[in-house]
Amino acid sequence: MKLQMSKRFRGIITPIIAVLLGIIVGTIIMLLSGYNAGAAYTALWNGAFGDVYYMGEVVRQFTPYILAGLAVAFAFRVGLFNIGVEGQFIVGWLAAVWVGVSFDLPRIIHLPLAIIASIVAGALWAYIPGLLKARFRVHEVIVTIMLNYVALHVTNYIIRNVITDNADKTDIVRDSATLRSEFFQTITDFSRLHWGVFIAIACCFIMWFLLEKTTRGFELRAVGFNQHAAQYAGMNVNRNIILSMVISGGFAGLAGAMEGLGTFGYAAVKGGFTGVGFTGIAIALLGANTALGVFFSALLFGILEVGALNMPLEAGVPNELVDIIIALIVFFVAASYMISLVLDKFGKKGVK
Repeated sequence: MKLQMSKRFRGIITPIIAVLLGIIVGTIIMLLSGYNAGAAYTALWNGAFGDVYYMGEVVRQFTPYILAGLAVAFAFRVGLFNIGVEGQFIVGWLAAVWVGVSFDLPRIIHLPLAIIASIVAGALWAYIPGLLKARFRVHEVIVTIMLNYVALHVTNYIIRNVITDNADKTDIVRDSATLRSEFFQTITDFSRLHWGVFIAIACCFIMWFLLEKTTRGFELRAVGFNQHAAQYAGMNVNRNIILSMVISGGFAGLAGAMEGLGTFGYAAVKGGFTGVGFTGIAIALLGANTALGVFFSALLFGILEVGALNMPLEAGVPNELVDIIIALIVFFVAASYMISLVLDKFGKKGVK
């Protein structure tokens, strides 16, 4: 019992320590660079919470972050590293918008159809590395990295040559397929907050319930702990590898729908990656690959990303410093073994 409580406490306190260390080192870098750290953090706070518009933007920002974090975390829990969330995110975005602009249907049919299209697109894109991993033991990191670039260029081609006539972006999705909310816009001074936040929160519950409360979830976690032991116990390891990648890709594709149907309402030709999928890796690591952890981690990243936009205006501090702080947080999370050693030493002293 004490051991379980110790592990649970360590799982909670380690990310918190990593965040604090990241902020402390980031503050030192600001001071050494000649910036006023106090003014910078005040500007960041005001940029996230100083106005209802900013608060709406924070929630809007962390909505796709939740789903990207869940996509990475779900694969991690099954012993896989889905670094292709960015590509699955992009194809899900395009699929949702494609359905949103191509059909004229009642809202009760059109919106769910566009959302389902994004999930299916992301899942199919993740099925490829899942199949190669299960059947041929091709490492999923290599395949998913390559598929990110394929997704970027293929979706750009489709936007220019299939959905439009050599245009850089599609039409706006029809009102029957949008996630935008006039109510949310009114109460948040016309921020881009939309109904997708409830979908993202529901997905946190779905991931938790699937992994912790179902037989299939037990099998998936067992495969993640030890594939050989799971196979010896009669579990179909290959099928579970493919299934986990498909579910992970579904979360990533749904994150794309949040942007395509909610934030922007269209799909545009991209000169590079959006970064949402890669941010999902950091969110999953900081959230210890748990649904609740991903939620709070995504919230933190949303606050940092939106609040940072106010730093150059109010404090004269480049918002790239927030990227440095985020990188430091990820570094300290990755170095959690060292933090655990320190906690163990303090724990032993406490026992004495």
